Amino acid sequence: MLKALLDLLYPPSCLACTKVLPGSEGFFCEACDTALERLPPVCCRTCAEPGAFPGDACPRCRASPPPFSRAWAPFAHEGPVARAIHRFKYEDHPNLAGPLAELLADEARGFLAQAPALVVALPLHKRRYHTRKYDQAQLLAGALARATGRKAPVGLLTRQRETQRQVGLSEAERANNVAGAFTASSRVAGQHVLLVDDVFTTGATARAAASALREAGATQVEMLSLARAFTLE
Repeated sequence: MLKALLDLLYPPSCLACTKVLPGSEGFFCEACDTALERLPPVCCRTCAEPGAFPGDACPRCRASPPPFSRAWAPFAHEGPVARAIHRFKYEDHPNLAGPLAELLADEARGFLAQAPALVVALPLHKRRYHTRKYDQAQLLAGALARATGRKAPVGLLTRQRETQRQVGLSEAERANNVAGAFTASSRVAGQHVLLVDDVFTTGATARAAASALREAGATQVEMLSLARAFTLE
């Protein structure tokens, strides 16, 4: 009854375009759902970079194997999913964490079936947190943990150095920007960790965060994000 009342007062809307949905099920309106672009099945076996590569490993992972064992995302960072993430991340909609986590849990069932039970968010620096008033990755990680029966403690990974936004930086600049930016708690020692973020681009931030977790004693790190950018020609 409570859910029915909430749906009446606040009818569910499309995560991307905010059009009111005709029913209480689903995440996108018909037009946006049709425009969704899922990650192609042919991709790098380690970082999920889309494309066919020799030995199923992209040039980036062959040249420098990442500190995480595998990374994956259900969607390409395009269209309605990119719009939904932008609303969540930059337009003051922390309330989207729940539905986006449900979407991620639903679309990543296969990946999550073999993924670690300990969820760690890829965190904001405290100054950016105070500006935004919420950490979207922590909200997403917490909601995903609740949806899948996992745990997502706060404070296991900290961004100790403020970095500039990665948008517009070259791949080398991205790596330099986040090098040494994270520190992890000793509580991750001996743990398998599922690192969660909203978007995976070149993987520079994920590599830096996974390195900090491994240095603190995590035995394995896997990476899951909602969307994956295409970064290699």
